[in-house]
Amino acid sequence: MSDSEAWRLDVGGLLAGFRAGRLTPSAVLESCLGRIEQVQPRLNAFVARRDDAARAEADASGARWRAGAPIGALDGVPLAVKDNLPAADLPTTWGSAALAEYRAGYEELAVTRARAAGAIVVGKTNVPEFTLEGYTSNRLFGTTRNPWNPALTPGGSSGGSVAAVAAGCVPLALGTDGGGSIRRPASHTGLVGFKPSIGSVARERMLPPLLLDFEVVGPIARSVADARLLFDTVRGPTAGDRRSLAAHAARKPLPGKLRVLYVPALDDAAVDPQIAASCRRAAMRLHELGHRVHEGALPLDLGFMTTQWPIVGQMGLAALFERHPDWRAGASPKYVEMARQGAAFAAPVLWNVIETVEQLRRDVAMLFHQIDLVVTPSAAALPWPAEDAFPPVIAGRPVGPRGHAIFTGWVNAAGLPALALPAEPSADALPIGIQLIGDYGTDDALLDLGVAFEAVAPWAQRRPAL
Repeated sequence: MSDSEAWRLDVGGLLAGFRAGRLTPSAVLESCLGRIEQVQPRLNAFVARRDDAARAEADASGARWRAGAPIGALDGVPLAVKDNLPAADLPTTWGSAALAEYRAGYEELAVTRARAAGAIVVGKTNVPEFTLEGYTSNRLFGTTRNPWNPALTPGGSSGGSVAAVAAGCVPLALGTDGGGSIRRPASHTGLVGFKPSIGSVARERMLPPLLLDFEVVGPIARSVADARLLFDTVRGPTAGDRRSLAAHAARKPLPGKLRVLYVPALDDAAVDPQIAASCRRAAMRLHELGHRVHEGALPLDLGFMTTQWPIVGQMGLAALFERHPDWRAGASPKYVEMARQGAAFAAPVLWNVIETVEQLRRDVAMLFHQIDLVVTPSAAALPWPAEDAFPPVIAGRPVGPRGHAIFTGWVNAAGLPALALPAEPSADALPIGIQLIGDYGTDDALLDLGVAFEAVAPWAQRRPAL
């Protein structure tokens, strides 16, 4: 493979090339920058870049490799960062014209840890405004498109990140997941997306939270091994995040033979029939691996996802705009109205939301005494037109704004780890994803299972024909 095609390599291939002297970080970076130039006009994945600084870092990384002294597990590997994660030398717009000129002056801990391991931050990737949508478009930068079909969405809110990785612009990206924002976009683009347990990746120097403690930082990659490498690089506790101390103490394994509950649908919610068929076949792969797979309903009360979930984002925006009134002035009318609605709720409403979430977490703890793994589709719908916020119809039935997202949000509220993996694609070659959900603290065991699943159901040969 020529240096100009190095963008096709996974992280393991890049690192092996660096060790053997067949590749240099500078050549890999130039290959990735060339790929960005090639596909950015069609996909609109990136919103900010730092080419000159990245080139200087790649040169320094090359010198370290020649000396046999890489500084970390990702030395010389290009990385994209979602635009709601502050980075010291890049803008952080959060997809809003209100923050078009915003420079945070601080950097999210996960970004700092990735840099300390030698990762070369190429740039920031597009998000929906305030990362509160399941597609990726905003007034500031426009619409991000799916590499598998640019007429369609890659999902959201990590849409720019998954588009960048799926198209080969970078092998890795850091995203966030507050209600499925890593897992669903990964499923729409044929990638691996990992949502860690709350606290597994410590949060420090972050933007103000809009979704209580539901949002976590996680990796997006082409393989489980690559996702694990980025996760291992940015994970770990810090004194400033008490949840991270709890997560570190809660690490635990899974048994050798798992009791698996496959949940094809939640209550009577609509699921695309191609997704249902593909994910059922994928779940049976776990049976081939020696696990006991039972299909059934999820024995949890998830009624709050309809009645209370929208309230959380509304109240979060209200608090954000009270703290930053200048951001309210520049925000899109839709989000100003959401904040107005959020500000109208009395304190008991928020208290009831918190109590409901705590009860869900207790119920989930009891569930995982009876089973070891929950498996569901990652999303209920195939990718839809890129400019539309959500698909209004699934399987011939009208659905609301969260109809496509039914399988993911409860996992965030429960604080659980979840791994999105590619399943067999649709008849039109559109990606489909399956989601493996473990008990709190089983992050490592879940990734081990993902490696085993990938071995019997490989997807590396599938690439969008851009």
